[in-house]
Amino acid sequence: MLIRKLFKFENAHIVRDCTTQRCSENIHGHSYKIEVLLESNYLDDGQMVYDFGLTKRTIKELIDSFDHAITLWSKDDIGYIQSMKTHSKRWIELPVSPSAEQFSRVIYLIVERVIACTIMQNGEKDVKLHSIIVHETETGYAQGFAQDAHSVLMGKIALEDIKFSPQIQSEWSDSDVWEKLLTFTGMINPQSV
Repeated sequence: MLIRKLFKFENAHIVRDCTTQRCSENIHGHSYKIEVLLESNYLDDGQMVYDFGLTKRTIKELIDSFDHAITLWSKDDIGYIQSMKTHSKRWIELPVSPSAEQFSRVIYLIVERVIACTIMQNGEKDVKLHSIIVHETETGYAQGFAQDAHSVLMGKIALEDIKFSPQIQSEWSDSDVWEKLLTFTGMINPQSV
């Protein structure tokens, strides 16, 4: 069974080297809709795949990090990156260009990590991330699956190469949550994430 949770954010970026000059040479923004699709062949004690309430903290906060932020590609012009970081307190730096396709891969890896670090406490069983759908416009979206998120051919994404600005980190319920997700080798309580 598949379940879906929808998240929204407003974000600005430049997608270098794309065909459209408006997109490749100009900062522009989108009203993104992010669909997180979870799957399992089992239901928990509440007869759910995964309680949507469990997504309200860490998953929601990490996706919300992109809201009213500028997303930067770490391989872009260093002067541009530094200028954006100087003039915007909310920025995220990615090791890949911030296209809808790459957003789906990045968000897949983030949500996958949160789920992997979560202790299931209500009989949840074999809950897996099915896919992430990133609606960049009303008419276009990219859907990323595990094989896409982990594909070296599409550009390697290491979670430790994703950088959130200090202001974004300060807005999280736990300002160290990203560091904890990167370094944690055990499991965490879903109510604490």
